[in-house]
Amino acid sequence: MPVDPHQRLSEHFSLAEFLKSDTATRRGIRNICNEAQLAAMQALCRDVLEPMRRHFVQPMRTTSGFRSVPLCLAVGSSKTSQHARGEAWDGEIAGVSNRDVAGWLVASGLPFDQLILEGYDGTDPNSGWIHVSHKAALPNRGMYGTWNKRRGYRWGSL
Repeated sequence: MPVDPHQRLSEHFSLAEFLKSDTATRRGIRNICNEAQLAAMQALCRDVLEPMRRHFVQPMRTTSGFRSVPLCLAVGSSKTSQHARGEAWDGEIAGVSNRDVAGWLVASGLPFDQLILEGYDGTDPNSGWIHVSHKAALPNRGMYGTWNKRRGYRWGSL
């Protein structure tokens, strides 16, 4: 059965916002999910993103949700990215520093697999964006850290 792109993933998140990609539009890449990927996005929203939204009581801006394998490759990611499985979200929360969001997530006990403060410059708490992933069917690792072009990945601290 085809997936309806207009459906809700949860109270505050829609499938349309998870599928939206300017890169896909510009390059003519189909960014369509299947039922398993849809279920993974619903679990991510239910178990991680909605609790974040309730805690911060602010709208959350999705900059990247689901990415088909061709889209992952087009943006320089991997075909094994958690975005391609519907397990990852990138974004920000209006009016809250990305550093504060990441710190809260680490302390929250929410079942995230990876939390990365991406593009973070180490000094400006609003720099970069939040990447968080969740595996519905497997144990989540609770890995956290930062990433930027200059220093690469740094795990275990924010």
